Parts: sequence; structure tokens; C-alpha cells
Amino acid sequence: MPYKKSPSTFASKLKYMKQLIASSLLVSVALFSCKREGCTDPKATNYDEQAKKDNGSCVFGDTSTPSTYTIPTTYQFEDAAGNSTVDYSGQTDRLNQFNELMDYVKLAKTQTIDAQVLHDMWANTNGDGNGNFSFSSSKQLKDKCFAVDEATIAAMFDSLALVSQSFGNTASSGQAGTLTSGTSVYLLDKNGYEHKELIEKAIMGGVIMYQSLNVYFGDSKMNVDNSTAVDPSNGKYYTAMAHHFDEAFGYFGVPVDFPTTAAFSEWGGYCNGVDATIGSNSRMMNNFLKGRAAIANNVMADRDAAIYQIRRTWEEISAYQALRYIDLATGFFGNDQAKFMHVMSEVYGFCFNLRYAPEATRRMNNVEHAGLMSLFKENMWDMTLQDINAIKLAIQAKF
Repeated sequence: MPYKKSPSTFASKLKYMKQLIASSLLVSVALFSCKREGCTDPKATNYDEQAKKDNGSCVFGDTSTPSTYTIPTTYQFEDAAGNSTVDYSGQTDRLNQFNELMDYVKLAKTQTIDAQVLHDMWANTNGDGNGNFSFSSSKQLKDKCFAVDEATIAAMFDSLALVSQSFGNTASSGQAGTLTSGTSVYLLDKNGYEHKELIEKAIMGGVIMYQSLNVYFGDSKMNVDNSTAVDPSNGKYYTAMAHHFDEAFGYFGVPVDFPTTAAFSEWGGYCNGVDATIGSNSRMMNNFLKGRAAIANNVMADRDAAIYQIRRTWEEISAYQALRYIDLATGFFGNDQAKFMHVMSEVYGFCFNLRYAPEATRRMNNVEHAGLMSLFKENMWDMTLQDINAIKLAIQAKF
């Protein structure tokens, strides 16, 4: 995706986010009332040429000679001497930075905030967010962001600081301010978008999802040494390949015994949120365990099959979260304006994040994704039930 110089105001940025992913063609999504489900990947051993909708059942590798190695039930791996070969401390630091950055973002609904604080936390200035983090680290979020989106996220920080100056106003079309539903308060910009949700989803996609699925599962990280420990004298008993796989798992943000121990934040929490619909908890965790065990036993076909399933399921989590929030928005429409604006900002964020699914495995191509994002109006106050249903149908056409 080519980089484009982007405008500075957030209103222009929101329009730019759509233009960035749009092609010159208008997409016409074919909708089917009834689709045969099955494996739609020709590379799979159970490919079904008549299937119109993938159901996550694809199997890869030689199934005639099943692997004999043991797959553990928790994400804990050791070498022959009993040393742990797992380390994703860098990802843990970044997720903690993300949580603390979002804690500051949430203050904007009750007070004016400082954009420079957000920029310092984003870049981890002086190793502690310029005194705004509760801990020190050499890691940062900014340098892991998908390059095209870094300027967009930075503009979101500036715009949120500006919108926070209106926290005492009542939000309406053309007026930034807050809306209340029960005990919940939501800060909206003049177009009805909730910056808290846009920033959260932008980082979840542009850093976490991007790094896991495209970088650490990419060829440059997976086609590396898997025979020699990196630096055992300094406690690095893992191979380069195993470590990269661990880093992808670390970004997922779940306990080592997930889903026995639940996850409530970042992608792990959202995975749990749609588990009843798509069985995402076991699909994600079982494939992380399978892929890592395959690496430990040098069965690369199994590793690749696990990566494929993780990539597909992660994309589904984003899509089905969008569908979940669309259903909520339909119920709130005309009944609870505050909740409606809030959940539609969530819908926008999860739809936008579908672009981070790797091209080799994604359900929705670039043109289709551009068509999906074009269905959101620049002013959320102008959205109708017909608009919302069009977004839902566009997602359901691919998932």
C-alpha cells in the first residue's frame, strides 16, 4: 500500500483513512442468501471447490502421517535441560504501555488532556513515557506501528486533546461534547465519533494485529534458524524461530492457560467476546500451542497450518465483533443516542482493522474493504438503519 501525505486535521484524517484504503473502483458486493460452507483454500487437503464461504475447517500438511509429538495444554515450553524457551517480555511491556496510554485517553471525557503526554507515551520518551508510565522499558509502540498509519494515530492524539476541551458541552451534530447513558459518559467529536474507540482500535490493529500476523508470522521471521539457542549464557534458550512465534503469541495478550483463565483486555478479551459464536478461544489457543510445539519438533507443515488458522481466526474475531456491535447499534438507534454513537465507533474500528489480515489469507480484498469503509458516513449523526444494515450485509457477504 503506497504511502500518501496526509492532512493534519482529524476531520480530514477520518476522510483520509477511507481514501487511503479506497481504490478508484466502486465495489459492488454480491450478497447470497444461502451459501455452502467449507474450506475455500485450494492449498488445503480438504479444499471444497463448491464451497462459497470458508468455515475455518481447512487442513494443511500431510494428514496421512500424523505427527507423534506432544502438544501441551498451556503455553509453556522447555528445552531438554528443563530451561524455559519462552520469552515475550517485550510484547508484555508494549501491552502495558498501551493500557496505561488508554487510561490517560479515558480521562478526556471529564477533563482537558495534553496531546504531548500521548505522544510521549506513544514513543516512550526517555524510557518511561517522559514520566507518564508507571514503569521503565526500552520498548515502545510507535516504532512497531504499520508505517502508513503512524501519522494517522498521531493526528488522533492531537484531535482528542482538542475535543477534550469540549467535555463540558453536550454533544450534537457539529458540536463536540459528551453524551450520557446511565452511569456511562462518552466524549464525541463534532461528527459523532468517539476518539477513545478509534485510538484503541487503531493501535490494536496498526501495532498488535499487524505485528503478529504480518511481521512475526511473515517469512523474514519464520524462515530463520531453529537449531541453535540464541544466547543460553544469558538465559536465551530459545531459537530465533521459536522466539518470533512467542512474540506473536505475546501480542495476543492472554494467559498461558487461556481460555481456562479468561482474558479481559486487548485481543484476547475480544476473542472471548465472540467465542460463543465462532469458537474462537479454542481455535486461537490450540493453534498457538500446535504451532509452537511443531517448531520445537521441526514439523514445519504443522507450524504453517497453525499460522494459517490463527490468521484466519484473528480476522474473524474482528469481523464478528463488528457484527456484534452492529446488532447492538440497531437496538440503540432512536432509543439511546449515547450508546449508539459509542458502539458505532467500535464498529468502525473493527471494520477498519480487517485491512491488517495478511493478503495471502484474508477474506476481504482491498477493493471490497474500501467498499465496506465507504459505507460509513463522515458524520455519524447522519447514519440510518439502512446504512447500518448495508455495513452488516457487506461483512456477512465475506464471513
